[in-house]
Amino acid sequence: MQSSDRFEGLQPYITGFVLALVLTVIPFGLVAAGLLLPFATLVIIAILAVVQVVVHLRYFLHVGQSTPRENLLTLAFAALLIFIMIGGSLWIMLDLNARMMS
Repeated sequence: MQSSDRFEGLQPYITGFVLALVLTVIPFGLVAAGLLLPFATLVIIAILAVVQVVVHLRYFLHVGQSTPRENLLTLAFAALLIFIMIGGSLWIMLDLNARMMS
């Protein structure tokens, strides 16, 4: 077994790791430098977070075009549940904040 054969299976993981690292460092750099307005920084961080989710799905969870339909439906259902939980939590917190301020 040659050394190139041994590391051939690691190529997607290394690529995913480097992409995830870059997508993590960029938001930290934006916040630390403070070059942009807060709203623009939040928008960029949100976009990079979505891109990082796609990177994790593609390179670490191996979700791609050849993924069975059942797995994609399970993933979509999980994303819907997470969206409902986060949205509901934000709704409750913002409503409580509005009630406490009035």
